[in-house]
Amino acid sequence: MKQRIINYKKRIDTYLSGEVEIDDWQKVMDEHMVQIAFFQHERLIHLMVTLTFAIMTIATGLVLIVTAYMPLTILLFLFLVLLIPYIKHYFLLENETQKMYVQYDEILKRLGKNNP
Repeated sequence: MKQRIINYKKRIDTYLSGEVEIDDWQKVMDEHMVQIAFFQHERLIHLMVTLTFAIMTIATGLVLIVTAYMPLTILLFLFLVLLIPYIKHYFLLENETQKMYVQYDEILKRLGKNNP
């Protein structure tokens, strides 16, 4: 997913920079709206997964503190190992989707429409 969103954003950037001649900006806009919807959905799913892992990590840490049951340390470590990449990936999705909104505004200008 990371490579897909980065490649797509770069492709739209090449369109907007004028490196590629675009005859039908409406077609580009339609595709862009579909891609934004896909990435928003992906972002939502990753937010839910990230929050779930964060809650499980915190709960495991609290239980470990209260009970001092040392085997929970392994579970806490495993949750942290998964949580950190999930947070990193979520922020990538969030930031790249925000950049796609800026691209959307620029495509609107190319279509001669005012920004909302």
